[in-house]
Amino acid sequence: MALSLKDYSDGKQCDDFVKAGAERGLTPSDVISAADVTFCCVSDPQVAKDPSLNYLDHLQIIFGNCGVLQEITTTKGYVEMTGIDAETSQDLADAIGAKGGRYMEAQVQGSKQQAEEGTLVLLAAGDRSLFDDCQSCFQAVGKNSFYLGEVGNASKMNLVLQLMTGVSMAGLAEGMALADRSGLQQKDVLEVLGLTTLACPLLLEKGRAIIEGGFQTQMALKHMQKDLKLSLTMSDQLEQPLPLTAAANEMFKHAKRVGYGDHDVSAVYIRARF
Repeated sequence: MALSLKDYSDGKQCDDFVKAGAERGLTPSDVISAADVTFCCVSDPQVAKDPSLNYLDHLQIIFGNCGVLQEITTTKGYVEMTGIDAETSQDLADAIGAKGGRYMEAQVQGSKQQAEEGTLVLLAAGDRSLFDDCQSCFQAVGKNSFYLGEVGNASKMNLVLQLMTGVSMAGLAEGMALADRSGLQQKDVLEVLGLTTLACPLLLEKGRAIIEGGFQTQMALKHMQKDLKLSLTMSDQLEQPLPLTAAANEMFKHAKRVGYGDHDVSAVYIRARF
């Protein structure tokens, strides 16, 4: 049985799931009550704790009066797919575990297109039995799933990978900006890049997006900046210097401030170019 939470913004997103056979729940606790395993994916760590920060209209997914904890029992499993930090994930695990529920974090690597194609990569940590039980669900949306041990490891792995992606995107944006300013044709730069050891799907795809200039969203810029911020927080805790990540974060912050947060990550080029 598939369930979805009512979308309080306009209902249209949830309607698509209902038409596909999902059952609509009005609150998080309704969904927990009706499902053996619940998957949750919202925009950021604080929304995972307090969705009054987004369209869920003051419902608290975990801790609220109509939240997850109201219906979690020893027969229930909860999978957090929001891109969060390890500490937030552990807080959720402790709260759900105290009620007897099984908890797992399952971070997602991939773009909107990969989600549509069912080729995402899933990074899981937490309850191993829940990981095994979720394999059929993971196979429906991803090509690979990895179990990484104790709660927090998947969040850490995701932030490491997002850090690398964000820094790479900042470097691509600056290179394309420099090429344009120097009089080179960006399409020539991309063609030559494709023949070198630098060639990879990410750089080639985002390079084409920069040339086209539409920045159609495959990976939202605001989510990349959020993950860069979380990786910097993790680096502070571990006293691990991340100077390139800090610089990339400033580029993404500025691009978000001037209105490109909902555009694709390739829109960071706007900050590099202007």
